[in-house]
Amino acid sequence: MKKILYVILFSLIIAAKAKSQNIAELEVGKPEAIVNLATDAGVQTVNGKWKYSDAKIVEVDFKAPGPDRKPTGAAIKTNDIIPKAGVANFDDSGWETIEPTSLDKRRGTGKVSFNWYRFNFTVPEKVGNLNTANTTIYFEIVVDDYAEVWVNGSLQKAFGQKGNSTISGYNSRNRIKLTKNAKAGDKFQLAIFGINGPLSDIPDNYIWIRSATLDFYKSAPQSAAYKIIDNSVERISNALDEIIQPETKLEKLAEGFQFTEGPVWSPDGYLLFSDPNQNIIYRYTAAGDVSVYRTKSGYTGTDIGEYHQPGSNGLTFDKEGRLTICEHGNRRVTRIEKNGVLTVLADNYEGKKLNSPNDLVYRSDGALYFTDPPYGLPKAFDDKRKELDFSGVYCVINGKVNLVSKDFKGPNGIAFSPDEKYLYVSNWDVTDIHHTKIIMRYEVNPDGTLKNGKEFYNMNSEPGDLALDGLKVDTKGNIFSSGPSGIFIISPEAKLLGKITLPEHAANMAWGDDGKSLYITASTGLYRIRLNIPGKLTALK
Repeated sequence: MKKILYVILFSLIIAAKAKSQNIAELEVGKPEAIVNLATDAGVQTVNGKWKYSDAKIVEVDFKAPGPDRKPTGAAIKTNDIIPKAGVANFDDSGWETIEPTSLDKRRGTGKVSFNWYRFNFTVPEKVGNLNTANTTIYFEIVVDDYAEVWVNGSLQKAFGQKGNSTISGYNSRNRIKLTKNAKAGDKFQLAIFGINGPLSDIPDNYIWIRSATLDFYKSAPQSAAYKIIDNSVERISNALDEIIQPETKLEKLAEGFQFTEGPVWSPDGYLLFSDPNQNIIYRYTAAGDVSVYRTKSGYTGTDIGEYHQPGSNGLTFDKEGRLTICEHGNRRVTRIEKNGVLTVLADNYEGKKLNSPNDLVYRSDGALYFTDPPYGLPKAFDDKRKELDFSGVYCVINGKVNLVSKDFKGPNGIAFSPDEKYLYVSNWDVTDIHHTKIIMRYEVNPDGTLKNGKEFYNMNSEPGDLALDGLKVDTKGNIFSSGPSGIFIISPEAKLLGKITLPEHAANMAWGDDGKSLYITASTGLYRIRLNIPGKLTALK
């Protein structure tokens, strides 16, 4: 039992800390200016114009689902909606122009009906006394009963999304950040698709707009959890200034989780991260919203109550933009295809079930490397479910699962150097916590195998019982490693440059936004810090 003491106690402590908190989703702060788009004066301020058209349901030719679960089967008839008015530069010149004060007029045909509102506008130099330069602008609309909102020809959508551009709920607001760096003269095309509902209980009413505004902020509104954390960077070498500017501070973005892990930036422009304790993948958007992206992210077994961390851990995207997941409880690595089908990439080695895949990284040619300690099992090393007598590092190449290292008791974080010549692996070993806080570096062969493994950096002298977790490398080759007292920043020559210290234990990290934001998952919270040197974003479009 001593072997699993740290894992279990740490999970329980984090869960207890999080129990009294709520995940912060609500914004704080008020705008400096509001433009009411239901008034003549408001529309004139932004040189806007409202256009309107009913939408129609039409019968079209289609295909039944084929063996690939795509529309490749027999010819059938189905229904579609026209016009497709969300696309950029849609020609609405023949549509009815409607007065702003008539937005609350009942429109559509009633019952099962749909319609389109389009609103094009230009950012003015001033709104009232507010200079709009560099402001953040939100568009907010409440449509009776549902709405979807396209911005400049794009409908932002993702698995599990609730609100923003997609339907937010019955008679609830859609709120979309249009820009965080406005300039006078910026033009926006908004297309609002109105829906009468609920669809399974169609009411005897019509579609209308309850409210529509543009909200201008000098700085973007934050969640109630947002905090600036002073003295968060410990400078050990002056070389750190090239990576983090001296005045840079850590930001706390959200809180109330049980144990945050596995962050990755989506090519669709938001952050995903795991809470393995809660069996959930969360999404954090540029607007500061937190929502559930995927439930049952790592396990659906009836004995889930025995598990401390049944859910997903490490997440990444392949070069095609497909999410790849380390599933603790299911003891496998999976990939979500574009059509939603789940593909199992690895669940055994030579016929024996994996332990609990922890973290993962793709090489540019598609080879997938992952670590496999037993910490996702209820009793870790002593668990009766454990089938392998070692903790491996694996490479999935050409569909085959290959063991490339079993040098570790608890292999955890994993990352490539920018030129992919080296693979770094960190160690979390609760069997001998004070003597195995190390990062190993391997040379990588084209066939996926490793050679010349050497100890790259040793943290055994660092105080604290927590070992090493997540690992990332920036485009200059600097290594960022979760350690006992924060994020260690280490040069390619293995020199410690400094640390990012947090109020709670930092588990993992990922590059996001433009590549110069480092998002950090730390126990009950989510954090961010800006850097000078970017990291490589996964699956850039």
